[in-house]
Parts: sequence; structure tokens; C-alpha cells
Amino acid sequence: MTHSIIPADRLHTTSHEWLQLLPDGNYAIGISNAGQAMLGDIVFCGDAKIGQSLKAGDVCAVVESVKAASDVHMPIDGTVLAFNSAAIDDNPTVLNTNAYDTWIIKIAPLDTVNLEQLMNPTDYIKHI
Repeated sequence: MTHSIIPADRLHTTSHEWLQLLPDGNYAIGISNAGQAMLGDIVFCGDAKIGQSLKAGDVCAVVESVKAASDVHMPIDGTVLAFNSAAIDDNPTVLNTNAYDTWIIKIAPLDTVNLEQLMNPTDYIKHI
């Protein structure tokens, strides 16, 4: 698999979500380029519940493609602050074309203990 440039500021899960620390101390969550490539053409992204507090591993959104539907999981414990409807609602394929530039949700962290279980870009490339 050809690897796109993986931003150095992202941590990854084994299920292809990325996590980015934002300047305000909150986090953005999206899917990796490898994740979107496995899904194929994305036709829908949604089901995020603003205000919901979730644990690491819980489903925080759903991505549907022409091939399959896939859950997006929380990399760490947090409260959902926002869903990127402005970018995704009318053009879900933006997740295919700009996987690392398009966040799906933003969260306020509740517990960051799971950060140590996430992969840096080098380890993620080895994983995929």
C-alpha cells in the first residue's frame, strides 16, 4: 500500500482513527488515509452525538461507503464537542480526498491514559 504523508502530530489506533491535539487542549478525531482507502468511496458520515461522554473504544460516529459501513471509535475518553458537518454533510468524499485535513469530531478529553496505547506515525506505517 502506498502511504500518504502522515502528519507528525497525529496518533493512530489500530482501527485507523487519528487523534490530533489542538491548541485549546481539545482533540480532533478523523480517519487515516489507509482507513479511507480500505472503505472506498465514502457516501455518508454521521451519528455523532454532541455532548455525549464516551470511553476509549466506544463508537463516536459512523462512516458509510459504497463497500461497507464502519464505526469510528474514540481513541481516548472524552466528551463530543462538535461534528464537522460544514465539511462532511454535503461532501462526505472529502474524507477520501483529504483524510488528514478533515476532522470528523472534536472532543474534550476526560482521561488521556489511553494516549500511550496509540501509535505514532512511524509505528502506524509499520502497522498498515
